[in-house]
Amino acid sequence: MTEETKEARTTKKERTDENVIYVGHKPPMSYVLAVVTQFNTNSSDEVIIKARGRSISTAVDTAEIVRNRFVTDVIIKEIKISTESITNEEGRTSNVSSIEICLTKTKSK
Repeated sequence: MTEETKEARTTKKERTDENVIYVGHKPPMSYVLAVVTQFNTNSSDEVIIKARGRSISTAVDTAEIVRNRFVTDVIIKEIKISTESITNEEGRTSNVSSIEICLTKTKSK
């Protein structure tokens, strides 16, 4: 493995980790603040909102509030949906839906 490949991998990993917002049980405005902060303070061009299960609707609300009210030059670049299989302590397996919404700033000319 070349030095350039190592550097590209670590740079990519660091970039995605700090630009990810995990949505949980808080109100959508808490996550809106986090997304707007990522765009403004870190000069990020891309923020990913991730959620599972019942939090998916909060993630969608967050993306739409950011797009329509706070950072109007943001577009939805990509939406990924998937199903994760989770096993609890009793050994019972259940499927949980998950979503990733990738928001990107448009280049102003």
